[in-house]
Amino acid sequence: MKSVSTRTERHVEVATIWLATGWITALVATLSAIFIGEVMGRTPCVLCWYQRIFMFPLALVLGVASYRGDHDGWRYAMPLAVVGAGFAGYHTLLYWRVIEPEIVSCSAETSCSGAEMAILGSIPLPFVSLLAFALIVISLFLVRHHTNK
Repeated sequence: MKSVSTRTERHVEVATIWLATGWITALVATLSAIFIGEVMGRTPCVLCWYQRIFMFPLALVLGVASYRGDHDGWRYAMPLAVVGAGFAGYHTLLYWRVIEPEIVSCSAETSCSGAEMAILGSIPLPFVSLLAFALIVISLFLVRHHTNK
C-alpha cells in the first residue's frame, strides 16, 4: 500500500501536468490567432475578437501559474475559459446555422464562413476555438480535482 505522502506527491505531479496542458493549449491558440491575423492577413470578426479577449490572458495567467507551480491558478483562469467557451460555442452554432444571428454575427467584410477560415478545408476556426477552450476547462477541472485531495 502506498503511503499518503506518495499519493499526495502523485496528485501534485498530475495537477502540474494538467496545468501545463492548459497553458500550452492557450499559448498555441493565442499564437495561432496572432498568426492568422498578422501573417495571413485575416481580419477577425467581432465574435473572434471576444474569444481572443478571453484566450490571450489565459496564456499569460496559466503560464505564470505553471512557472510558479501555483495550482490555485485554476481559480483565476476558469472564469476566462468558461466565458470564452460560451462565445466560441455561440459562434460555432452560428457558423453551423443551428441558431440565427440575433446578438452579433460575422459581417460580410470579416466573415468566418469562407473556406480560408477552416483548418484542413473543413474544420471551422470557431469550432477549433471551442475545442481549445473546452480542453482548457477540462484541464483546469483536473487541476482542481488533483489539488483538493
